[in-house]
Formats: sequence, C-alpha cells, structure tokens
Amino acid sequence: KEVIKFLDAGIIYPISDRSWVSLVQCVLKKGGITIVENERNELIPTRIVTDWRICIDYRKLNKATRKDHFPLPFMDQMLDRLTGNKFYYFLDGNSGYNQIVVAPEDQHKTIFTCPYGTSTFRQMPFGLYNALATFQRCMMAIFTDMVENFVEVFMDDFSIFGNTYDICLSNLAKVLKRCEETNLVLNWEKCHFMVKEGIVLGHNISKKGIEVDKEKVDVIERLPTPMNVKGVKSFLGHAGFYRRFIKDFS
Repeated sequence: KEVIKFLDAGIIYPISDRSWVSLVQCVLKKGGITIVENERNELIPTRIVTDWRICIDYRKLNKATRKDHFPLPFMDQMLDRLTGNKFYYFLDGNSGYNQIVVAPEDQHKTIFTCPYGTSTFRQMPFGLYNALATFQRCMMAIFTDMVENFVEVFMDDFSIFGNTYDICLSNLAKVLKRCEETNLVLNWEKCHFMVKEGIVLGHNISKKGIEVDKEKVDVIERLPTPMNVKGVKSFLGHAGFYRRFIKDFS
C-alpha cells in the first residue's frame, strides 16, 4: 500500500538498474509516549502508533557516504528567541524529506527491492546518512532572511512569532508566500494559527517564558522504578531533556 502510494505520488519510480539495491520493510510510525500496564501490572512507557512508514536498509550506502556536518539549531537558543512574544503560528511540513529532489545522477543509489520489483527514489527518502543535514540546509536556504527575525526553523517545524496581531499576521503572509515560491507543502492538519502559546521541541513557549510540557512530565512521573542499567539510562534520558529546569542537574 505504501509503495503504491509513493508510485502514484511520483516520489519513486520503477527502474531496471540494480547496481545499488537495498532491502525495504514497512515499520510502524510512532507518535508520542504513553504509559500502559503489561501482563504483570507493571507500568511501561510505550510509543503511540499512528501510521506506517517505508523503511529502507541503507546501511551499506551510508558506509560509503561522506558525513555532512551541517548543524541543527541550538535548541536552548532557539527557544529563548521564541519566548516573550504575544502571538504565534506553528506550521508543519508535509512529508518533509520527500519534498527534496535527489540529484538525477544519484537517484540510482536509492534503489530498493520489494514484491513489485525494484524502484528508486526521485525525492529524498528516510534513512540516508545525510538526509537530516540536507533537509535543514534546504530550509535554512529558503528562510535565511527570516530566521531569528520572526521565524524559527527546526527541520519541518516552523514557528512564526510577533508581538502584535497585525505584525504576526504579516509575518505569516511572508512565510506562506515563500512556501508558495519554493513549492514547500505544509500539513494543514498539524498547523496552529494565531495562538498565544504552544509546544516546541517538547517545551511550552509563550509570552510568560519557557515551561515544561506537562504531558511529558506526567510520563516521567509515571515511569517505573529503574531495575537495571538500561532502565536508569532511560530515566536519565527522559529527565535530562529538562535539565535546564532542574537545579544542579549534572
């Protein structure tokens, strides 16, 4: 079903060249984390399944790939710039990676095999070593004159801000115009318009400042007591995400 959807959308196309072939499987697309009881009445953190995603094993290709060191924004600095504003828009890119075109001379390297034969990607797939850096570079190139002024970009999440209704509306118009000019498609179902607070990278931002996401804190509070090294690492990973709010957290 996912392969047919990609074929119909033009994201992939059939190809007979098999010089580069990777295996494919469909994995569950996971959402947020909730706590459920297992058969022994133990509370276990579990990710919510929302959909299916094509997952291709590009490990061999990635081993032959030179690392792209383009950086992601520093989260703390980005959150500090976002806070203190009266109005916000939060926009979400629609299947962001798949909006980036793979260079024609490199498309054959993304070939994968499935029951329908071999196909290759016209648009950038998940799983490539430098996909994250490539996507962030593209977004920064598109919004370079807007970033840090009235918009923050972290992958396919766009946060627009302003201290008055009219200014924020004007900023939104500029961003949407740029999206139209660059054929950047948004997922309207995940967009939030003209709000006074919202969740960005697991933090609640507003004019008042930065706060923790109460839903994530509830998950941490309900985590079972760690019984081994893996459990301790898991707990520290959850707690460490909010280290800026915890005094003397090392």
